[in-house]
Amino acid sequence: MTRKVPTPRRRESSLSREQIVEASIALLDASGESGLTFRALAEHLATGAGAIYWHVASKSDLLTAACDAIVARSLHATARKSAAPKPAIRALALALFDAIDTHPWVGSALTRAPGSLPMVRILERIGQQVVALGVPGAAQWTTTNALLSYILGVSGQNAANAHLAREQGFERDSFLGEVSAEWAQLDGAEFPFTRSVAAHMLAHDDRADFLAGVDLILAGIPAARRR
Repeated sequence: MTRKVPTPRRRESSLSREQIVEASIALLDASGESGLTFRALAEHLATGAGAIYWHVASKSDLLTAACDAIVARSLHATARKSAAPKPAIRALALALFDAIDTHPWVGSALTRAPGSLPMVRILERIGQQVVALGVPGAAQWTTTNALLSYILGVSGQNAANAHLAREQGFERDSFLGEVSAEWAQLDGAEFPFTRSVAAHMLAHDDRADFLAGVDLILAGIPAARRR
């Protein structure tokens, strides 16, 4: 007598786009972009691939939708926390830094889709605060773009570093200790600055350094406005 191989139970309720996006986020967090396939998603949701294609056209669309969900939540969490533009920009920057640190795939998804809705959400929120700071119209784009590039660039690099460390089995303190020791041994004539900051590597805080960079840009805006 041939035994039948059990098959996953099909879901009885109708599938929504929101359920698909949430399941996609779970797969992306667990396995990265390579783990997000329509087959894996169908198994996760106990449905057929056709039901998923009804809501999303491709993996690229799915990745953008998942990215947009994370970005929208991050921006919503910082909304109305401060009426002043500078604190609002700092809060937004930290929210995105933390979101990309938690979901490293978000950084690369934003980079590959510069005109997509999640990027537009970030651009719009930063731009509104730049206008509120009194930046002249001719300088609003460059100021907004500088903040946008710094926030996403540093956040993405931080997430990439953390991902590499996990892949290679690095422990942060010991890794930074090795880097610090190597820098301290560099030729002082050729690398004077790098040697001077070698000890700083041991105790630096990535999040605090990131926010300090945001503050440097914000501090320069009044000077640019006067010019």
